[in-house]
Amino acid sequence: MNAKELRDLNSDELQQKRMECKEEIFHLSLRRATGQLESPMKLRQSRRDLARVETVLAERQALAGKEGDHE
Repeated sequence: MNAKELRDLNSDELQQKRMECKEEIFHLSLRRATGQLESPMKLRQSRRDLARVETVLAERQALAGKEGDHE
């Protein structure tokens, strides 16, 4: 999922996506530790997806903070 698609989601959907990414990373890490992970790139991609989600959330918080300062 790219950043443009993430920016089209609302905050609740982004929070849900963040939880899904964290769960997926957890399960992939377990599979890697037990030697059952077929593609290590899947773990890397999941971490990057989580970073994108958190970046969009941080951008929204920063924007909300700026809007609150102007009043």
